[in-house]
Amino acid sequence: MSRLHRQTFTLFGLALTSFILTFPLKAFSANFSLAIAPASTSTTSGLNWFQAAFLGLVQGLTEFVPISSSAHLKVLPMALGWGDPGFEFTAVIQLGSIVAVFWYFWNDLSSITVGFTKAIARSDYQSIDFRVGTGILSGTIPIVFFGLLIKAFIPDFDESPIRSTGAIATASIVMALLLGFAEKIGIRKRDFNTLGIKDGILMGLAQAMALIPGVSRSGSTITAGLFIGLERATAARFSFLLGIPAITLAGLIELKDFSEAGVGDLSLSALIIGTISSTVFSYVSIAWLMRYLQTQDAWVFVWYRLVFGVAILGAILAGLLENA
Repeated sequence: MSRLHRQTFTLFGLALTSFILTFPLKAFSANFSLAIAPASTSTTSGLNWFQAAFLGLVQGLTEFVPISSSAHLKVLPMALGWGDPGFEFTAVIQLGSIVAVFWYFWNDLSSITVGFTKAIARSDYQSIDFRVGTGILSGTIPIVFFGLLIKAFIPDFDESPIRSTGAIATASIVMALLLGFAEKIGIRKRDFNTLGIKDGILMGLAQAMALIPGVSRSGSTITAGLFIGLERATAARFSFLLGIPAITLAGLIELKDFSEAGVGDLSLSALIIGTISSTVFSYVSIAWLMRYLQTQDAWVFVWYRLVFGVAILGAILAGLLENA
């Protein structure tokens, strides 16, 4: 059996197993929750520290892998009977992913920042640090622009049909097909030293697509990177660096809104546990993906996203999952 076929069957099994195990986990978590968390520690979404830790794990493992954290944070809690954990909770635990990406890429960020500053002082606009730094800055503009447009003209975007499970499933399938096409036709010959402003803008436009839940920020940017001829590991590395300003800005804005609104009935301990869990598993997923893409292709994520999307649609049609 070829490596591609082995990956296909493996990921199909993993995705299918995750849905099958949802139901015993649902029963287990309900009993476990009663045993370890009194009603007073629950959030408005019914989350206790066990559920918060699990959702932090989901956030961490899916934020930087091209399979969409927003999709998994929406679908898995609903499938487990926990309901939607709420935009406020997911926004706060995303801060853990921000800490992790700064932690992992601190040396890169320091080097690029220092090199970028020196390049400006020397008017050395061809240096790699200047080109990468400018690419990151220019690539951040599209997601900020469209994000502000959405916030200004669609104030109830978080409750719109585009965040429904059906829409998420469709986005997962479409992005799987695009990633597969990029894998098929991408030349993958360009390394990190070839990056420039144009690459930042193109990948930045792809990053803006991630404003649609289920698209995946890392998925859209890595796909774009493959389309423009980047090596897989280079596409992933630049995707993470490009995502730092966007993820940080989004996290700070949501944290500001959250602090102004107050925690309400949300459990502070659950928020802390979820954020810590998110930090640890985000770091693990970044380290794993960077090593993985140095020697492996991205087909494993293509098949996973296809199966994940089809499974969601099937569950909706079977009445096992609400299209909400």
